[in-house]
Amino acid sequence: MELSFGEKIKNLREDLDMNQTELGIAVGMSQRKISYIECGKCEPSIDDIKIFCRFFNVSADFLLGI
Repeated sequence: MELSFGEKIKNLREDLDMNQTELGIAVGMSQRKISYIECGKCEPSIDDIKIFCRFFNVSADFLLGI
């Protein structure tokens, strides 16, 4: 089964041994927004996707499951 966008972000964050607050500071988002994205309560914007791609050095295709 394919992981959701939020699950992928959570796994990437945990691979770097970061908590949500640390990731939020690193990418300029609030901890709450990171939490909402990870649990699927909030859809990421195109700009959010770009930020995550650059930060984690992954493709949008990977994050979006394409």
